[in-house]
Amino acid sequence: MAKCGIGGQWPETWISLCLPLLVVIYPEGISAQVRYSIQEEVKAGTVVGNVAKDLGLETGRLLERNLRVVSGTKQEQFKVNQKDGVLSVHQRLDREDLCGNSVPCIANLKVVVENPLEMHQILVEVLDVNDNSPRFLDDNCTLEVLESALIGSKLQVEGAQDLDVGLNTVQMYRLNHNPFFHLETEDFGEEGKVPFLVLQRPLDRENAARHQLLLTAADGGKPPKTGTINITVIISDVNDNAPVCEHQKHSITVKENAPVGTYLLTVKASDSDEGLNGEIEYSLRSKLRGLSSMPFELNKKTGELTVKEDLDFEERQVYEIKVMAADKGAVSLSTQCNVVVRVEDVNDNRPKIDITSLVSRIAEDAPLGTVVALVGVHDMDAGVNGQVVCSLPENLPFALKSSPDGQSYSLVTKDYLDKEREHVYDITITAKDLGTPPMSSAQVIRVDVLDVNDNRPLFTESPYTFYVLENNKAGVSLFSVSANDADGEENAAVTYSLQRKSESVTSFLNIHEGTGTISALKSFDFETLKSFQFQVVATDGGSPPLSSNVTVKVFILDQNDNAPVILYPVSSNGSAQGVEEIPRNIKAGDLVTKVRAYDADIGYNGWLLFSLQRVSDHSLFSLDRYTGQIRTLRSLTETDEAEHRLLILVKDNGNVSLSATATVTVKPVEPKEAFAASDVKSAATVYEEDNVTFYLMITLGSVSLLFVISIIVLIAMQCSKSTEYTSKYLQETNYDGTLCHSIQYRSGDKRYMLVGPRMSIGSTIVPGSHANTLVLPDRRHTSGEVRNKYFLLR
Repeated sequence: MAKCGIGGQWPETWISLCLPLLVVIYPEGISAQVRYSIQEEVKAGTVVGNVAKDLGLETGRLLERNLRVVSGTKQEQFKVNQKDGVLSVHQRLDREDLCGNSVPCIANLKVVVENPLEMHQILVEVLDVNDNSPRFLDDNCTLEVLESALIGSKLQVEGAQDLDVGLNTVQMYRLNHNPFFHLETEDFGEEGKVPFLVLQRPLDRENAARHQLLLTAADGGKPPKTGTINITVIISDVNDNAPVCEHQKHSITVKENAPVGTYLLTVKASDSDEGLNGEIEYSLRSKLRGLSSMPFELNKKTGELTVKEDLDFEERQVYEIKVMAADKGAVSLSTQCNVVVRVEDVNDNRPKIDITSLVSRIAEDAPLGTVVALVGVHDMDAGVNGQVVCSLPENLPFALKSSPDGQSYSLVTKDYLDKEREHVYDITITAKDLGTPPMSSAQVIRVDVLDVNDNRPLFTESPYTFYVLENNKAGVSLFSVSANDADGEENAAVTYSLQRKSESVTSFLNIHEGTGTISALKSFDFETLKSFQFQVVATDGGSPPLSSNVTVKVFILDQNDNAPVILYPVSSNGSAQGVEEIPRNIKAGDLVTKVRAYDADIGYNGWLLFSLQRVSDHSLFSLDRYTGQIRTLRSLTETDEAEHRLLILVKDNGNVSLSATATVTVKPVEPKEAFAASDVKSAATVYEEDNVTFYLMITLGSVSLLFVISIIVLIAMQCSKSTEYTSKYLQETNYDGTLCHSIQYRSGDKRYMLVGPRMSIGSTIVPGSHANTLVLPDRRHTSGEVRNKYFLLR
């Protein structure tokens, strides 16, 4: 049997560098492709090329943009300098380990930079150098030949193997000079050149029982490398026929998931000898020493080849098997039958997803097409089983854009984002191959949406309406407004301020900028200010800030803070005293006099009632509690007193009633005297009446002026706002013994009126209004009068 060993030494390597061959511009994440060439076995640190220069990247920003190389393999053969962009060899390059017999040997690299994210494809072709010597399976081989062998008989010698490719593999064989054999070679295609020893003269075992030959294999390198094998040719005069293979070369394909025990083929050989010299046994021989054991089993008797272990296409695709057929002669003769087993890929590997770059936080106003992540995918299977398609769930504002080679994707935005609608996205990227059945894998990317200030503060009401009692305490909070902002964090922090368009109003108001609480810097007086309005501005904390405003309407409510004022009787010294002379023939029900008074308050607070506190004769005089008219209850008699003194109390109807008193002295006189006194008195009281009239004119003029101003303001409000929020005020003054007030206003399709002691009979009290508001019909009735209280709007 032949015994083989390893000999020879590795030659020195040499370097050949090439400039970039191709630059192609692509859209989105994959933007360029550059190709370099470098020979194997160069030293670590050998420069391959300047990636930054060839890709047109700005050298000064390489470190800032995190320039890096992604090779996709367990070992990084190349590295890039982040300062100058030079691509160099990081680890020893061995073309045989990287690619085996594949030509050309391409290393596919990806260069990634950020800010903005870019991915560039770098192809580095590793060129073969003559770093492997031809090797025979054994250092020594033994061949047997019958002495009866004819001239021209051929003895096959197992050829040498060289891991290099092209011209660097085995090119020729040389046989040392001897008189019996010369060398011939035959080309077997993938097997390469196979050497044969050709007998050139008859053999004589008795003269020479064996011959020692030296076979040298040389490759085509410069200088060439060689390998040798010692061949011992034993001359025998028995068993002179070696087995012959029925087929010199067998080829079969098997799926990688074939179960253990799967039958592949049968190797058959024949031997024309008889007996043990013609009985053949089969055995497996590895093509190269040092390889792992074959995952196949050969029946030594039948030559059936079956699967012994699990196959893996990703680990090895082709097995070249040597089947030795040897007879059982005393000196066994053998031949080799070649079997090539090709492993067919099945879809047994799931795609793998690599997130090479990721921007985990993106602003909600990011433009369409913004790159969020660069995704690399690969599948260890081959053909359609290794073709991968990536997809995203529907209804996401993101899309995947594929690179030209289909091995990378850019995750970009396809719709505008909205932080208020969705603040975080868990994006599931699904990678699915095209195998049958397909296999898939998924990876989740979380992207946080950053808030931008794109929402204005919104008030909870618009407009605001508040009612405030007069005589409030200065500096105490009256009411508050509130606004909400849909943004987050500082963009939603709302501050409040008063709009300074009307300095006259905002000058006595203050607002807390954090809470929106509004306080007054002074006390309100209903008699001087009945309503006002202003605007509050809410501003968020964004940059730039956004704001909105709202109108605040404030109505001052009356309190009973004014006591009744007696207008008549008034004496010359200003006291509420008067003397009335009546004729003795006065009849029952005649008017004696009328007490006149007014109250600056309105509603219940301004509704005056008259009552007799003291009177000398209760049977003689009566007092109308609403009008203040004093009338006689009966005619005068001789027994009646000559002078009657009446003390009249005038009080309002406030919760805490305020009052004033008037004293009227009534003197009965003869009719003629009464008439004369009446003339004198008329002349004397003209001046007093003129004074009363003067005060009444001032009062009525002030009220009229306020009425005109109110009409103008309300007309302006009516023109600028809807009738739903418009209130129309109308002040009227009636004088029928008591100075009365009435206020009309409108809300929706109804008109309301606040009245004093006298009002129209056609007015009706609104149910549920707490008896303080009247509803006016469309047409006012003038017939009759109804006495009622002065109601206060609450």
